[in-house]
Amino acid sequence: MLYSLLLIIILLLFWGCAGTTTSTASKAKPFRTQNVIVLVIDGPRHSENWGNTPGLIPYMSGTLKGRSTFFSDFQNDAYTYTNSGHVAITTGVNQEIDNYGDELPANPSIVQYWLKATGKPATAAWFIMSKDKLHILANTQDSAWHGKYQPSINVGKSGPGSGYRMDSLTIVEAQRILSQHRPNLVFINLMEPDGFAHAGNWENYLRGIARSDRYVKQLWDFIRKDKFYKKTTALLITNDHGRHLNEIDGGWMEHGDLCEGCRRISLLAVGPDFKKGYTIKEKHTLIDIPATISPLLGVKMESGQGQLIRDLYNRRAQKKLNELMPVVQ
Repeated sequence: MLYSLLLIIILLLFWGCAGTTTSTASKAKPFRTQNVIVLVIDGPRHSENWGNTPGLIPYMSGTLKGRSTFFSDFQNDAYTYTNSGHVAITTGVNQEIDNYGDELPANPSIVQYWLKATGKPATAAWFIMSKDKLHILANTQDSAWHGKYQPSINVGKSGPGSGYRMDSLTIVEAQRILSQHRPNLVFINLMEPDGFAHAGNWENYLRGIARSDRYVKQLWDFIRKDKFYKKTTALLITNDHGRHLNEIDGGWMEHGDLCEGCRRISLLAVGPDFKKGYTIKEKHTLIDIPATISPLLGVKMESGQGQLIRDLYNRRAQKKLNELMPVVQ
């Protein structure tokens, strides 16, 4: 009798543990990526950037490219200004928007979608920007989203209207915020290539590109060594726009049209669910970025118009992706 009772208790404990294991497995995330960081290097022209490697970007074009997927035909094929470019990256919609920080995006950002879906606090997502005018990215004109699900911001010298901040200080702030708040979704803007080009300072424009390469290394070294971020973080490095070709009025100092110099930008993506040492030759554009990272974040952007870049994902991640989002024939 005692033996039978003990056997029943053992079986009940076993079934209980098995049930717990199954439940936990069903809630497991399909991807290894738990954090996404998008770094925007503002306004370098292709001819001084990826069009001349290793040149000013030896780390990105060498060590990091070998661990990443590189897009050889990546473009801003719409509005080649700072605010419009960043709005395309965050909302997945090309919008002609005021470039001085006086107009909000017409559509909600992927950050707002993610904060709503997860219920996480504002400190779980950040906009860390050298340009203070980019505070607009945290909100939208859309009445259903306006003032809701807004991330934390750290912009300019001391907030909106305070002026631009040097990129060296922005990277310091980024590392401080990552260490202190442990956010899962972060957008960073580095402004020096664009800022010095507008000032007509060729040497500092080039130096801004070179320093951006070093800041990328500094950020990635932090990510891969930090216990919270290492092996669980995707880093996407892109630009908002390029610069005019030399034969166009204003040349390298200006931008804003659809010449090849303004349209042609770059994208380098490294992370646990992305291919390594791989190049994607098909044309892709800025609005494809939120569409492509949204599966990693577990959200669907109803208002986004970009294309999911399945080819970026490695074989294991593509299998999971196809289970979640089957290819429509």
